[in-house]
Amino acid sequence: MTTVLVTGATGRVGREVVAALLRAGVSVRALTRRPGAAGLPDQVEVVAGDLERPASVARALEGVERLYLFPVPDSAEEVVAMAKRAGVRRIVVLSGALADEDAGGDTGYAPVEAAVRASGLEWTLVRPGEFAANWLDYAPDVRARRQVRRPFAEAVSRPTHEADVAAVAVAALLEDGHAGCAYTFAGPQDLTVAQQVRIIGEAIGEPVELVELTPEQARQEWYDPGQGVDHAVIDWLLDLYGSSTGGSPVTGAGDFERVVGRPPRTFAQWASDHAADFR
Repeated sequence: MTTVLVTGATGRVGREVVAALLRAGVSVRALTRRPGAAGLPDQVEVVAGDLERPASVARALEGVERLYLFPVPDSAEEVVAMAKRAGVRRIVVLSGALADEDAGGDTGYAPVEAAVRASGLEWTLVRPGEFAANWLDYAPDVRARRQVRRPFAEAVSRPTHEADVAAVAVAALLEDGHAGCAYTFAGPQDLTVAQQVRIIGEAIGEPVELVELTPEQARQEWYDPGQGVDHAVIDWLLDLYGSSTGGSPVTGAGDFERVVGRPPRTFAQWASDHAADFR
């Protein structure tokens, strides 16, 4: 039986990848820093390891034919080389829709993509737009005050359900015909921040207030270097949000429908699926 190693297995997309692979009847090995806290199904072989410490990944790669790779830029080249030596034949990378614009290294996707492109292995790049799950960062404020504090109420995006990201990744892992492809996709609708807040309120059955911050207020409230949110990250986010007031930087869902065979899930579906997180 084919064994697939899922890195980042306890993350929002990684858990969906694990679940979809299990439904397909595939043997799944999951890499996580803390196996005891993974909370993954019993059928999954959970292995300790950390992509930021490549040597710790060696055992997890033994006997693996296919790899779902979470993007960690600093170690990508070494991890991919280890995978090749271990006999991995196919790598599917979680990347992002703006990877081609990553000249400044803001997203970290470019080094990971470069490593797999140069590997000589079968590779596929999964490049979703903005994760709908980013809204979970605002869940504590919605639960406590029914409020979201964000700049650029008219910024537009096409929020992407994490289960749809996993669907593309799993298709590329299990099916032939995806080698050398970069799939860029997003949710089906252009929605402003204000519209997305309203949809979250509809999902929980109570109105949620959007408090529109100025960019300077956002800089003050978001700054958290302990979590990696420094001034450079904030400036990049503000530039991204500000530039999208005229429309989403990621358009269309064609790659998704071609790979998966159905339209992507709507943001309303995502909000309904996560209503308990906001209540």
